[in-house]
Amino acid sequence: MGDYPFFPVFIDLSGKKVLVIGAGKIARRRITVLCQFTPELTVIAPEALPEVKRLAGEGKIRLLKKAFEEDDLEGADLVFAATNDHAVNDRIHAVCKKRGITVNVSTDREKSDFYFPGIARKGELVAGVTASGKDHAAAREASERIRALFEEL
Repeated sequence: MGDYPFFPVFIDLSGKKVLVIGAGKIARRRITVLCQFTPELTVIAPEALPEVKRLAGEGKIRLLKKAFEEDDLEGADLVFAATNDHAVNDRIHAVCKKRGITVNVSTDREKSDFYFPGIARKGELVAGVTASGKDHAAAREASERIRALFEEL
C-alpha cells in the first residue's frame, strides 16, 4: 500500500458476479450491505449465521452451504474473502490474484485491492467512508454521523 489514501469509486454491480466467502460476523456485515446493491450476491460457507440464512430465505442472496473450492471463483468479478480462517482467506486471495479478480480480504488489508467502506444510504443517496484501513473507529463514527445527517434530509 502506498502513502496515499484510497480513491473512492462507486461501482454498478448489476450483472456482476459478486461472491462473499464466509457467513460469520464480519461476512454478515458485508452481506447485509452488499445485498442492498446487487440482486446477484452469492455467499459460500459451510455454516451461516441466522441473519444470513434469513436473507437467503427471503431470496436476497444465494447461499451455498459448502466449503470453498477454487472453482467457486469461476467468472467472479468481485470477491470478499471473509472467513474466520486466515489460511482459507489467503488461498482465496492467491487464486483471485492469479485470475485477475478484484478481492477484499477481511483479515488482511495488505491483501485487499479495496477497502469495504462504512456505508450511509438513504434512497439513491449513498456515501462511503474509509480511513484507508488504518482507523476503523474514526471511519465508523464518521459513517454514523453521515447516516444521522441523511435522516435529516
